[in-house]
Amino acid sequence: MDAMPTLAGATRFLRADSAAVEWVRSDDAQPYLETVAAMEARAEAIADGAAPELVWLLEHPPLYTAGVSAKPADLIAPDRLPVFKTGRGGQFTYHGPGQRVAYVMLDLRARGRDIRAFVGALESWLIATLARFGVTGETRCGRVGVWAPSPDGREDKIAAIGVKLRRWVSFHGVSLNVRPDLEHFSGIVPCGVVDHGVTSLERLGVEPTMQQVDAALGSAFESIFGPLVWVDPSPV
Repeated sequence: MDAMPTLAGATRFLRADSAAVEWVRSDDAQPYLETVAAMEARAEAIADGAAPELVWLLEHPPLYTAGVSAKPADLIAPDRLPVFKTGRGGQFTYHGPGQRVAYVMLDLRARGRDIRAFVGALESWLIATLARFGVTGETRCGRVGVWAPSPDGREDKIAAIGVKLRRWVSFHGVSLNVRPDLEHFSGIVPCGVVDHGVTSLERLGVEPTMQQVDAALGSAFESIFGPLVWVDPSPV
């Protein structure tokens, strides 16, 4: 089904058959390499028609990841935290406690095979999630991710997007800064952007629980991508 605008100007990215996307949450910090292996295996199963689409919500221990466009000079403190090379798009980013990571495994064959619309839908999803906490999120031409004004007037990044497709199934996904240690971002040039900083819901004066964030993500997801169903972690 083709992407279509909603009344709010967001991008919807629905399945033609309206099948529900499985959602799973891991409460403990997940090791990076094992997580990526499980995510790639699930994406392969989706491509083979052996498993439904999945969104996996989790946190990682503190670490840096290097996307396919990462520049060595953007790793300012190489010995500070573990660094993992990854096949997602983008450059360097940070993951750690207090940041909600959502790995998004969707079958674009059932959603119109439109990569640009897919990325736009991810942006709309994050913006709609932030709006549920009274935070205005925006996109900027030439800057991937979602941006929010800070109290000092700066425009800082609050959510990142980095995805990869294989056989038209997506994996990797998005990250939303809820209350991470923002100082950890100083060890890299986040996503290659030097003229702007990073922010979080906490820095903006909003302090939801992670469960409240997950509920907002779920509600916003259904408005953009269609129905979801929560499942036990075992399907991952």
